[in-house]
Amino acid sequence: MASTTSPHILLIDSYDSFTHNLAALCRRAIPQCHVHIVKNDALSAQKLPAILPCFAAVIVGPGPGSPDIPEDIGVIRHLWNLPLSTILPIFGVCLGLQSLAIESGARLRRLDVVKHGQISRIHHDGTGLFKGVGEAHGVRYHSLHVELRGGGEVEQLAWADDGEENGSVVMAIKHKTKPFWAVQYHPESVCTSGGGLEVLRNFWRLAKNWHVLHERVVRPWKQDMRSIVGPSWPESRVHSVPEHHDSSSVTTTILHLPDLPVAEICELFAARDESSPFVLLESAAQPGRFSIIGCVDPDSLRIVYSVGDQHVRVTDSAGSRLEPLGSRDIWSWLASFMRHRKASNGSPDIPFWGGLVGYLGYELGVDSLAIPLPSRKSVSSRRHPDVNLIFVERSIVVDSHSDDVYVQSLKENDSEWLQATFSLLNSAWSASQELSTPRHLSAVFSTPPIVTLPDKALYKSRIEIAKEHLFAGDSYELCLTAHTHVVVQPRADPTSSSWTLYKHLRTRNPAPHSGYLRLHPTTLLSSSPERFLSYSRPPHTNCQLRPIKGTVRKAPGITRSVAEELLAGSTKEVAENLMIVDLIRHDLHGVVGDDVTVKQFCRVEEYETVWQLVSVIEGGSSRISGDSSDTTSGELGWEVLRRSLPPGSMTGAPKKRSVEILQGLEDDDRSVYSGVFGYWCVGGSGDWSVVIRSCFKYDDRSVAGEKANASAVPDAGTEEWTIGAGGAITALSDVDAEWDEMTVKLQSVLRTFEAAAV
Repeated sequence: MASTTSPHILLIDSYDSFTHNLAALCRRAIPQCHVHIVKNDALSAQKLPAILPCFAAVIVGPGPGSPDIPEDIGVIRHLWNLPLSTILPIFGVCLGLQSLAIESGARLRRLDVVKHGQISRIHHDGTGLFKGVGEAHGVRYHSLHVELRGGGEVEQLAWADDGEENGSVVMAIKHKTKPFWAVQYHPESVCTSGGGLEVLRNFWRLAKNWHVLHERVVRPWKQDMRSIVGPSWPESRVHSVPEHHDSSSVTTTILHLPDLPVAEICELFAARDESSPFVLLESAAQPGRFSIIGCVDPDSLRIVYSVGDQHVRVTDSAGSRLEPLGSRDIWSWLASFMRHRKASNGSPDIPFWGGLVGYLGYELGVDSLAIPLPSRKSVSSRRHPDVNLIFVERSIVVDSHSDDVYVQSLKENDSEWLQATFSLLNSAWSASQELSTPRHLSAVFSTPPIVTLPDKALYKSRIEIAKEHLFAGDSYELCLTAHTHVVVQPRADPTSSSWTLYKHLRTRNPAPHSGYLRLHPTTLLSSSPERFLSYSRPPHTNCQLRPIKGTVRKAPGITRSVAEELLAGSTKEVAENLMIVDLIRHDLHGVVGDDVTVKQFCRVEEYETVWQLVSVIEGGSSRISGDSSDTTSGELGWEVLRRSLPPGSMTGAPKKRSVEILQGLEDDDRSVYSGVFGYWCVGGSGDWSVVIRSCFKYDDRSVAGEKANASAVPDAGTEEWTIGAGGAITALSDVDAEWDEMTVKLQSVLRTFEAAAV
């Protein structure tokens, strides 16, 4: 190989959700290399001879599907049959191994017991790929495996002993005459040890030796290659700095008001007025800390968007108007909106100074994956917007740790409102100290709720279909969900029925990421336990994702040690969590580059009513070289959000193929459910939680308080609420147990409706 300090590596991606993890591992194993990632259907077999001479090696990544299905494997099958003049070292992973093996005469088989997110001891002889590797453990994501033919073109290098489940399973191979090596397990997984970085380094050593032995000279890199294979990964995040925009200043008043209930503060403003917009992001339980109350009114700026529209609807004091997206998408439009509204001088002790508050629906994330939504399943006249946000200029933030209450305004010369609010809060606190007994929650509904659960037989049949996809190798995990509908008759009461219902929910199921968003036509009530993504203020933005997979409800005898045995000691629970951790690492690597850290893996955390298995993944702008506009305006976190939706914990992995499968298994748009709700602060920080343990309704009344559209509800005077629930279907799933788990997840919200009835 020609002497070069910067070899170019071609990484072929089969639409997997771990590809960027593999790219990051390659950059650690191969010093100063340039990794170019291309999809397996982006290159034709005819183009390969023209571009491969410029590469030092090829990495064939994992992916869903089967190596004997052309649409799943794309150009990869042609790599193994290159003419001698074009041949070069290739390293395959998972699907890559299977493709190499069957092209070399091996047989493809299904495992008797599927291995998704499971860790196995990798047995090897310590030579070749495994030179200097001691004990190795590899994470496996496969339902298919290969059986090698005696006397065939490839030979086994490593194996796993599955005992009675599957017997001996091939874990690594090499071609006998060509520079091709491959592993079945995933060297890039966070839980692979011994067989990851060490094996990739050995591949590079073997590749360099092959180049020397065969006198292969890598052609000089030409810039026109970029148009064929794209830039090297990770792309530089250095942009031209956008035009300067003056920052507004945050005005803040701080009060110390111990034990002043958040709900009482809300009721000092518009919480009980059903016709008015209102937003609350509440830490109603530990480990949450800050509660954010938006002091909004009918004139507050609103942003509404539905996937497929070429415009954004903006409503403010001047009325409602449509603003064209033009060449931008909704994400870029919102980034530009916030770029013009940066603010400074807020309190550094709190996360929110003002900004956008609301939700981003599940289908917005589906659209970001370039998965078509050819026909929206929900009735169009009652479709919830996919983006529903309000710009909060005045807010109150309550710190439950210090008992400090922050009153803030982004408006100029707003001292009169600040002083009035100061006095109002002081009076409310004084009055609350005189109450000797807590206030009783009133009934919301005049009759018991009418609940329509998903069809049990149909849901269970779809679990079986989902498992067949898992056995076939199409996915490692599928989060199958369904909607439950609740019809209720509100009492004839001038106050907000949805607000009182939220108070019932927060009382019965307090959660660290609760929320009450009344943004007509959507009203969302949430007691979510799962923070999806938070990002700190620039210039050194740190992005943190906290996936939850694994929950045990508190009960007598369920101590921490018992919960740890049930969760951290469960192969199924850890496998589900591991799959999402690896998926999230890929999403985060795709934005921030190489250095992504798993700060916590599968630790049992205690919440108000449950024990949960939580992992923590971080990455940020401090790990990116160069100055860029997105590291100073807060857009880094926004880009991570864009590239991470829909939440992997609500889809499965690989994400794109899993979402496509789920579209065929679910009857309704998920809509608000499985999306995220939270805020993007004018200071550049943000915090978004997954919409689970939630309910939402459609109410097409104007923000000015006009009479509700009668067609928006099933019958005049009634309300219909939707609750989403589901579970992660794996190869280990029991159909009856999965149905039971789905219905159990409904109970915290369903019991709230029952408690709120007379």
